[in-house]
Amino acid sequence: MERVGVAQVREAAQALAGIIRYTPMESSRPLQEAVGGPVHLKCENLQRTGSFKIRGAYLRISRLSTAEKAAGVVAASAGNHAQGVALAAALIGTRATVFMPVGASIAKLTATRAYGAHVELVGQTLDEALEAALAFAARTGAVLVHPFDHLDVLLGQGTVGLEIAEQVPDVATVVVAAGGGGLISGVAAVLKELIPSVRVVGVQAEQAAAWPGSLAAGRPVRLREMSTLADGIAVGTPSDLTFAHVSDLVDEIVTVSEDQLSQAMLLCLERAKLVVEAAGVAAVAAIMARPQTFAPPVVAVLSGGNIDPLVLLHVTQHGLVAAGRFLSLRVDIADRPGSLAALLALVGELGGNVIDVEHSRVGSSLTLGEVEVALSMETRGAEHCDVIVEALGRAGFRVLDRR
Repeated sequence: MERVGVAQVREAAQALAGIIRYTPMESSRPLQEAVGGPVHLKCENLQRTGSFKIRGAYLRISRLSTAEKAAGVVAASAGNHAQGVALAAALIGTRATVFMPVGASIAKLTATRAYGAHVELVGQTLDEALEAALAFAARTGAVLVHPFDHLDVLLGQGTVGLEIAEQVPDVATVVVAAGGGGLISGVAAVLKELIPSVRVVGVQAEQAAAWPGSLAAGRPVRLREMSTLADGIAVGTPSDLTFAHVSDLVDEIVTVSEDQLSQAMLLCLERAKLVVEAAGVAAVAAIMARPQTFAPPVVAVLSGGNIDPLVLLHVTQHGLVAAGRFLSLRVDIADRPGSLAALLALVGELGGNVIDVEHSRVGSSLTLGEVEVALSMETRGAEHCDVIVEALGRAGFRVLDRR
């Protein structure tokens, strides 16, 4: 089986010159404080099409024969690979058909079509979309541009590793999101050859983590089900090609929860002023969850920034809740004039910013003369939430529920 090497990746970088962006490396003060040394963010969310995928897609399509380009290309993707293939095909001058799951992000779907690809919505998962793409390729003669199961794709993604080595030559730990394994395979192969001491850590969403079971079994093992916000890394099974690279070159695969992903997105948005999707922020989530396990200097690859604005709104609120900065309470108060005003005044004095109030005289736990109030408020964090709840109790208000 062919393997990624630095010499081949350097050739890929030359082929991609003028096509891709040499993405910036931004430092992160909050992550640096947590880790105890430099932490850098490799901003592939600022890449053309909003993710690293254009690197591998363009290299793969550019190396097709004239006859293959004339037959067109087909791909399956939850969104980022779709956009990479669509733009690459347009730049090279070939037709692209992309199969996406029915639940694919509207923003990613719209962008893929805007780059000129014909899009078909099929199935509920990436694996089902891939089956449809394979059938289309067999039926029409179009060339399948797989998201991770081809050496040229891995070589293209490996150019991220070249840039990391140039931008942070003393890097000790590189943290990369892992779905099918194309990005981490290319990055690990390059960095292990250029900086043998580097530690490479892959990150998966714990509700869509095919790698731990596959590595334990010594072969790719298919997940039975997946459910995660991180659709870009929700891949049911690695390929033999990526498994060979990851099992030999990646030091550890860790998983992160949905709460940790949402908190990491919020950190990037607030502190780094970067919009990063759930899959793209997995590396940051892992560092936030276990900062002491990552020796600095650390590079976290932000692999993509394509997120639907409505999803961003939902995830931001979820991140606030997970970080203890959004508090919902149900409180019993006396059913008499001035009680609600007194409750709200106390919350205001305590520094809570009330954003929603619901007042009800109907509730199974209420006694005669009581009213239930549901409050939603912004707070300064988990400790502030505790202060508010304790102060309400001391003031005689009965807190029934806290979320």
